[in-house]
Amino acid sequence: MVLKLRLARIKTPGGARRHHPRYNIVLAHARTARDSKPLEVLGTYNPIPELPLGTSESEAQGRSGDRGAEGKVRKVKDIKVDVARAKYWIGVGAQPSDTVWRLLSMIGLLPPKYLPTGEQTTNALKTVRFPTHDMSGVEARQVGMSKGPVMRALEEKGAREV
Repeated sequence: MVLKLRLARIKTPGGARRHHPRYNIVLAHARTARDSKPLEVLGTYNPIPELPLGTSESEAQGRSGDRGAEGKVRKVKDIKVDVARAKYWIGVGAQPSDTVWRLLSMIGLLPPKYLPTGEQTTNALKTVRFPTHDMSGVEARQVGMSKGPVMRALEEKGAREV
């Protein structure tokens, strides 16, 4: 049977809350319902942007001190994934849905499915990936990772243009 990595809506303890979605990233059979019992829960996703822990509303609006526009704290969407299990299931043949593919490409597990074309490709890749997961050069060799197909293609394209 085909296995899918997809999102399943979490029911909150206080009852279902409208307009406050939270999702589990789950492994399930392709033919089961969205909220049925999954084979494995791999992580969580909160699509509503929230302030990082430890920041106040005044810091988010840039009112603290003389920091100006540079001092603003951005709201972020929360993605938590068990990377080892996600890599395992993708390696075994589980097929991620489009949304889960996008989330996994944000943390660097999969290459982005849709790439922009033109001069802004390298800038777009920088904004798609989180800086904490971007390993290049010596760090990637120490961990034992090689550059992905997207980065190799960009390097080859840059080498051809020069």
